[in-house]
Amino acid sequence: MILYQPESGYCYNSDSIFLYDFINTFQPKGRVLDVGAGCGVVGLLVARDNEKVELEAVEKQEIFMQYAKKNAQENNIAYTLYKTDFLEFEPEKKYDYIISNPPFYPSGAQKSQDEMLLHARYNSSLEMSGFFKKVSQLLKPHSHFIFCYDASQFGLVCAELEKVKMRVVDVRFVHPKIERVASLVLVHARNGSKSMLKVDRPLIHFESDSLSSEVESIYANAKTKSIKCHL
Repeated sequence: MILYQPESGYCYNSDSIFLYDFINTFQPKGRVLDVGAGCGVVGLLVARDNEKVELEAVEKQEIFMQYAKKNAQENNIAYTLYKTDFLEFEPEKKYDYIISNPPFYPSGAQKSQDEMLLHARYNSSLEMSGFFKKVSQLLKPHSHFIFCYDASQFGLVCAELEKVKMRVVDVRFVHPKIERVASLVLVHARNGSKSMLKVDRPLIHFESDSLSSEVESIYANAKTKSIKCHL
């Protein structure tokens, strides 16, 4: 998949590719909404691999809207894009899946002065409680919310989801190396679920100084080629 991105500022990284791979394990179908689409990487990859997906996306930055549209056209994927703040989004129908690689760095973190990076990285741009509440409102009963977040905030993620009657049913932690603590968590939650939590084996990014065999396989399946340019 060819993916055009801005020459400077925020670009997608391994988090998006790991999230795409995690979403694929649930074989999504039906109406799927990608929240904070950026250049479209997560949603477009999922739609490419799952032919029963009807892909829609919300993105509030005009520059990313342009790249997401370009990438959908380039890869011949049907795509409905909405330029709006997710918390103000009011669709006509509810969704089977909501997916997202949201901004998750906490407000106390060192913030970038770059507006694009500010919206893409820091949770002050999409505060957790409001985000999860809106997701719960837009999902059909017993549907799916699949996203990634900062692993150190996993306890808070579970608590905030419970407040909106959603439950984490599958989780996978991503570790930079086997001896390092997790840096990312991949989360599958459902509204109205009573299932017990299933914890997958960890995903290890690097073995020594090389990509792990599983990560190499994930990248090979994604088959992305990034082109940085001005549109």
